[in-house]
Amino acid sequence: MTRTAPDPSTVRTGSHRGLGLIAVAIVLTALNLRTAVTSVGPVLEEIERGLGISSSLAGVITTMPVLCFALIGFAGPALSARYRDSHVLAGALIAMTVGLGLRSLAGAFPVFLAGTALAMAGGALGNVMLPSLVKRHFPGRTGPLVGAYSTAMGLGATLAAVASQPIADAAGGEGWRWGLVVWALPALVAAAVWLAVPAAPDVSRQTHTAVRMRALVHSPTAMAITVFFGVQALQAYVVIGWSAQYLRDSGLSAATAGLLLGLNSLVGLPLSAVIPSLTVRPRLQRPLLLVFLASYVSGWMGLWTAPTAAPWLWMTLIAVGMGTFSMALTLIGLRARTPETVSALSTVSQSWGYVIAGAGPLLVGVLRGATGSYDGMFVIVLVGVAVLAVAGWIATRQVFVDDEVERSVPGWSPAGRCSDVLESAGVEAPAAARVADSPAPRD
Repeated sequence: MTRTAPDPSTVRTGSHRGLGLIAVAIVLTALNLRTAVTSVGPVLEEIERGLGISSSLAGVITTMPVLCFALIGFAGPALSARYRDSHVLAGALIAMTVGLGLRSLAGAFPVFLAGTALAMAGGALGNVMLPSLVKRHFPGRTGPLVGAYSTAMGLGATLAAVASQPIADAAGGEGWRWGLVVWALPALVAAAVWLAVPAAPDVSRQTHTAVRMRALVHSPTAMAITVFFGVQALQAYVVIGWSAQYLRDSGLSAATAGLLLGLNSLVGLPLSAVIPSLTVRPRLQRPLLLVFLASYVSGWMGLWTAPTAAPWLWMTLIAVGMGTFSMALTLIGLRARTPETVSALSTVSQSWGYVIAGAGPLLVGVLRGATGSYDGMFVIVLVGVAVLAVAGWIATRQVFVDDEVERSVPGWSPAGRCSDVLESAGVEAPAAARVADSPAPRD
């Protein structure tokens, strides 16, 4: 027989200390979610030379992270249903450390891709698991906690973007390898903190409802959030993967291009801290969306037509537009009633969203190789802004995904009766995973 996990507000002092450690672990995990990605862009040209690959294969490198985020992210709920979340995330961060080491040693393209896939494990599982952890353990502090971890994510991305090229230059020779592997250290630190998270002292098992993700197809809001997340991620990964190289090809030095990419991430830091707390206010959601859309259009058009005239302004405007990421993370928590539905919505929207996002950097590489120009990149991102406008407008309606699914799938409920029990895992302690009764097929 299972017992319900204690409410975080009623657990004793030891558990409060545990919650504090969980909050630290969440923020440290977020710090590592993008370092393996943003460290590549500034040294992409050196990687091309070092591995002897073409622009099209470089496009595969910039697309690989988002595809890994999509594929590995789907494993999040299954792993969380069998093991403690702290152990899942610690294992993912250790795999990230190994992957960063492997790709820094790679002498051939396939080995580099294998290392990249391993390196993305921490990011992929962190992506889908952090929103539900915030909902479960800090339900009354969604805005501040999402703000804290999205700011940490931006900080990690900024450090990797700004420091990778100088580290590579300082190392000399094939210094790009050092520019990639140095980010293994913070991943190890985050893994150690997760391993230090204690089990709840009073609970040996807890209920854990696994919401069947396929049922979310019946929710227009869930689909809109998925498209919104995917297209904003497409924008971000085009920036991360190709903007530094575009600026270099436009006449700027490698160091300047790297600094501008870092500026883009740096501008996003204060925005990441503020946007979630603004997004939780319903009346501000659509005005915020319009600000982001206008910033995207202005920044991309400026970068396209006058890349060297005011590149700092264009990259700053694009950074404001990229505030859609923090908005998307917050909407995932706001549009679901329970932590279990948040977990399902997070997995569906982020995993399928990254499938959408993966097309962007790859197409840019292919079009650049075929035409010798970056015009295709700007067409892709500007069409994406139009899609963001439609999907964002739907996603900011004040409705719950749970309610939409229940109207379309009679009997569906995230709090349905237990139909099968697995040895499972919350962050605090092993848990019982129960699958909600529903006529929808099991994923």
